[in-house]
Parts: sequence; structure tokens; C-alpha cells
Amino acid sequence: MSNSRKPNSEIGFDSLNDRFRTSLSCENKYKNPDFKELDLGSPVSPLRTRTSRGGPIPTPTSSSSSSSGSVSGRTGNNPSFKRSDRGGNNHSGELSGSSDNSPTAADSARSAPLTLNCQLVHRRSTSTSSPLIHSGGSASSSSSGCGGGGLVNPPVVNALPTGNICPSGKILKTGMATRNSPRREVLGSGTVNYGHGSIMRGSSGSSNGGHGSGAVDGRTGAGISSTEMSESVIIKRALVSSDLEMVKKVGNDLYNKGQFLKALCLYDRAIAISPGNAVCRSNRAAALTRLDRLAEAVKECEEAVRLDPMYEKAHHRLGSLHLRLGQVGNARQHLSLPGKQPDPRELEKLQLLEKHLSRCSDFRRTRDWKNALKEADAVIATGADSSPQLFACRAESLLKLHQLVDADYGLLSIPKVEPYPLSCSRTKFFGMLSEAYVFFVRAEVEMALGRFGNAVTAAEEAGKIDPLNIEVAMMLNIVRLVKSARDRGNGLFNSEKYIEAASAYGEGLKLDHTNSVLYCNRAACWSKLKQWEKSVEDCNKALKIQPGYTKALLRRAQSNGKLERWAECLRDYELLRKELPGDNEVAEGLFQAQVALQKLRGEEVQSSLLRGVVQELSDIDQFRAVVSSPGVSVIYFKESGNQQCEQLAPFVNMLCIRYQSVSFLKVDVEKSSVIAKVGNVRIVPAFKIYKNGNRVNEMVCPSQQELESSVRCSSF
Repeated sequence: MSNSRKPNSEIGFDSLNDRFRTSLSCENKYKNPDFKELDLGSPVSPLRTRTSRGGPIPTPTSSSSSSSGSVSGRTGNNPSFKRSDRGGNNHSGELSGSSDNSPTAADSARSAPLTLNCQLVHRRSTSTSSPLIHSGGSASSSSSGCGGGGLVNPPVVNALPTGNICPSGKILKTGMATRNSPRREVLGSGTVNYGHGSIMRGSSGSSNGGHGSGAVDGRTGAGISSTEMSESVIIKRALVSSDLEMVKKVGNDLYNKGQFLKALCLYDRAIAISPGNAVCRSNRAAALTRLDRLAEAVKECEEAVRLDPMYEKAHHRLGSLHLRLGQVGNARQHLSLPGKQPDPRELEKLQLLEKHLSRCSDFRRTRDWKNALKEADAVIATGADSSPQLFACRAESLLKLHQLVDADYGLLSIPKVEPYPLSCSRTKFFGMLSEAYVFFVRAEVEMALGRFGNAVTAAEEAGKIDPLNIEVAMMLNIVRLVKSARDRGNGLFNSEKYIEAASAYGEGLKLDHTNSVLYCNRAACWSKLKQWEKSVEDCNKALKIQPGYTKALLRRAQSNGKLERWAECLRDYELLRKELPGDNEVAEGLFQAQVALQKLRGEEVQSSLLRGVVQELSDIDQFRAVVSSPGVSVIYFKESGNQQCEQLAPFVNMLCIRYQSVSFLKVDVEKSSVIAKVGNVRIVPAFKIYKNGNRVNEMVCPSQQELESSVRCSSF
């Protein structure tokens, strides 16, 4: 279609029909299944002829100044539409740039398909000389409804419109309505589908002053503005549009609203339209940054800088990303451009990061792990909050300070930066390539915790990344040898070759003398060989490296019990009871240690001194003393191998800890059949509750809720 419009006198019905078909073809172009809800205009059906008694019915045409009644193609050669240079250095549409270069709301709509955008008012009249269809005027008319255009007399055609007729606001008071027409009937705007041929009467004005025009005409700015359409419609139009400026503007609007994922989709569309546009790449990096996809953001900024080496905004954004990743060298390169004044705040942050990082490196080299941890925390707090290397440094420092649980948690806290940026992987961190250092620390922590397979895998990854680094090569060799020694020791232990197993674990300790797992394993060998002193010694070493190591605590308690060191034994069992309150072995060991210590001191064993422990009764006299003693006592009758008894045992241990004012005792009916007979117990598990010498309750196969409720009530 040519840019020049024909005068009204030259436009006839055939021309209007051709324009209408053009508009329908534009609209159908976008009616795919993903966008079937898109309503881009008033669905006016083709005109059909009708014979009128008063003569032919005239059909309207659009005036040369009308925009709401015109049907035009896509952008074409419209000189008023300005596109950005898709491959050059034009930074229009930049996310945080000036609005001078941002597309306007009218520009945003220029990619939308067009439909017939006119408002046709059907007038009931008995007169046959006046037209029945009124055509709207220009888009710049006032809010009087259809615009400032008047009635026109086109070539006579016997036709009437069919299609959706719906409210469109006020009608021009031009005398079209007669006294026989009490309510208005208006051709619909198309913004809402009321059904084919529907008529809506008595409508009120629309929000745009009564224009009622359903399509957004990007060429003239007529129709509904972007603020009047739903956000989903705008996004869908932008996603299929080829108008770069409009797509960028919609993306920027979504970004400013905090809808970063949707904005990212729009920036992807903009890049598909213009892959060589540096602004699109930089905007996409901004959205990725807000989504914490920093590695992808770095890649996009690097591409923007490659496309436009003088693009200062992309350099600044890339420098800020490198600061967050702890890459101070890369950050300085992009924040301090030749001939450009750097941001004082970013420069100050950079200098502070460099200072703390340098100190952290010095303390690591001198093995001052406490201060190394302090400086790593300072770097992270200053702004390098997404640096995998600094979080790995924290984990390594905690490991060397024998805080293995915290070091293990530190591994989980290491930020994942995937895919790792090439510019970051080339930099050195503590003398090794930055990505290799993360795997190096992981291997150290995994090996210290006895996860030798994971340690070998992590060390091998570090070796692949930085094969020439001596520290990495030594770590890989040590991890492999230690794992081999541990595996060999386990095999020998399972074969009951305890001396050979202890020797194998010792070989591993020569390579890694701070491995608590190997010490604990060798202590198990000494226990089997009844060398209790050596067992205690190795447990002490393991606990010094890893305080709270429950296996080492249990092994040491058992070895001290064999050596009749009941005070040390009792201390370890009390620690274990807090860590493993439902463990039967711990409860039994604690009870035996308490009784043995009281006997060693020449004290009488009293049940009141054994609160918090499920005591085992095997003597009928002891049973009678318990049931007649003051206070509350719960006696648990059980049988070894009984499934229900095994299921209830941990819960009884838990109740013993929770209700320490109550004495809990257990009787094995097979070992103590006399007590079972005196208690008249025939079915297990059974519970009998005594209070101040009187039986107050008894239960057979109770649920956990029923048992605890009875214990709670009896304790009051």
C-alpha cells in the first residue's frame, strides 16, 4: 500500500472492501494456538447487500485525516517510524538509560496486526434519505465518541453491516438519533467478544473518552493505548513482533516492575530480532543478574562489550558482576576504562576487596586459619557475596580448625556458578586456577569426613582443570592412596584379620595424620584385639580432630568400661545420651556405668539416682522394692525378638528422657519369668504404672499416644 492516501472522493466501496481484506489477512497472521485469545480489533463481518424501500443504503468511507477508520499494513515506508540500528552502536532501549531513546507507547504498538478500526453507529430512522452508518473522524478528535468527522455520502451500495455490536461510549450529538430511538445501538470496538451479531444497548462511555476503537494502530497512534490492554496481550504481541524498539520497551517495563523472568523472555526476543545489538545483550544480563544467574549474565555482558567495545554501561555492569564473584582483577579491568571516570563507590569497594583478599591469601599461606576465616568473611561482607572461591576458603579454614560439621555445611553453602565463565576460570586464586580451588577444598573436606570416593572424584576434577599445579597434584595422589589404604583395611577387618587391618589403617594415617575416621577404625581393631589402652588412645586422637564424633565416643566409653574407668565411661555415655536419646545400646551402657560407679564408691544403688535411664530388672526382690517405693514407676514387660516390643523400645527411651521424674524399668519375660508371673503378665508388650506403692494403670499393646498420655497423667 502506498504511503499517500487518496482523497475521499476517490475511495469507493471496492477500495474499502480491499482494505478490509488486507486487515483480516494481517490479523490471521497471528492467530496461532498460542495466541488465540489475542483480540486485535473489532470483528466486523463483510457487508452484505440488502434492498431498502427508500433506495440504496449508503456506505461510509474514511476521511483523509481519519486514523481510527483507516486500515493500513505494517510499518512499510512510513517516514515517521524510526528504527534503531540493529547492528551498530545505537543504545536506544537501554534498560536504565534516558527515556529519550526509549520507544513510546504508540511506537510499542506498531508491530501489532491491524483490523478495521472504525466506529459505526446504526441509527433507527424512518427517513430514507439520510445515511444509516456514521464513520468516525480523526484520532485527534475530542472525547465526543467517534471524532470530529461528519457524515459522508459514498457511492450507493445496497449493504448493511453484520458483526458484533457492543457498547462504545457516547455518540456524537449530530442529530442522527431520532425520537423513535430511545437507546443507543453502537457497533462494538472489538475489545470484548460478545458473540456474532450481538447488540448491546444503552452503553456508557469507555475509559478513553468513548472512542471505542478496538485495535492499536501503530502508524497513527489511534485505538486503545498499551495501558488499557491487559499485560498478557502486550507481552504476546511483543513476543511475535519484529519491532525491536517496541520489544525492548515492553521488556524494560516488565523489568522495572520486578518481573525479571518475563523481561528475560522479551530480551531473548529482541536478541533474536537483532543478534548484534549490544543493548539487548546488556539488558538481558541485567535480568539474569536479578535472577541470580550470574554466569550467564557475565557471558551476555562480555558479548555486549565484544559487539561495542566502547559501551560504557556494559563494561560497568560486567565489572560489578566480577566484584560479586570475587574476581578483583577482572573487575578492575572493566571498572577503570581508559579515558573514563570510574564510579567512586565501585572503585572504593574494589580497593577494599583487594585489601581483604590479599590478607586472606597471606594468612592461608602461613596456615593462620583463624585469621584466614576472618578475612574471607570480610571479603564476602564487602560485596563478593557470590564468590565460590571465598566460600570454599571458609570451608577450608573451618576444616583446619577442626570444625568438621561446619566445614561440611560450608560445602553446601558454596554458590553454584554454572556454566563457569571463561574469563573467571583463567584467573588464579591462592596460586591455582579459581575453579580448581573449589574442587580442591571439596576433596579435603570429603576425605576428612570419611567420604573417600567423593574425595577422589573432587580431586580428579581439580586435576583436570589445573593439571600443572603442584598442590593439586599432591592432593590427588594423597587422596587416592588414603582411599586405597582405607578400603584394604575394611576388607581385612571384615575378614577378622584385625592386626593386618590396623596396619592398613596406619598406612593411611601416615599420608593423612589428621583423619579422624582412620583413627576410629584402627581403634575398632584394637578393641577386637582387647588392647583397650590403644583403643582409647586412638579414640582420643579422633575426638581431638573431630569433637562430638559419636562413633569414637561410644568406642572410647566401651574401652574405658573394660578398663573399669567408670567415671570416664559415664561421662562419655552421658554425652552420647544427649546425641542419641533413643539408642538402646547407649541407654544400657549408661545404666551399667551408673550402677558400677555407685558400687565402686560403696553406695547403695537407688532407683531415684537412675532417673532418665530405662533400668533392667532381673531380681524379684528388686521388683518388689520398686513397686512399693514412693514416686511413679513405669515397668515395661517385653520379650526379645518380639516385633511390637522392638518398635516401642525407642519410644520408651524417649519417654524416659522426657519425664525424668518418673522411674522407667524393663523386664524381659523370658529371662525373668518369676517377675512376669508375679505381675500376671501373659501378653507383651505390657506396661504397669505404680504410684506411691499402688498400681494406678496397666496397658497391653498400647499406642504411643496412649502410653505417653498415661505416663503424663500419672506424673502429676
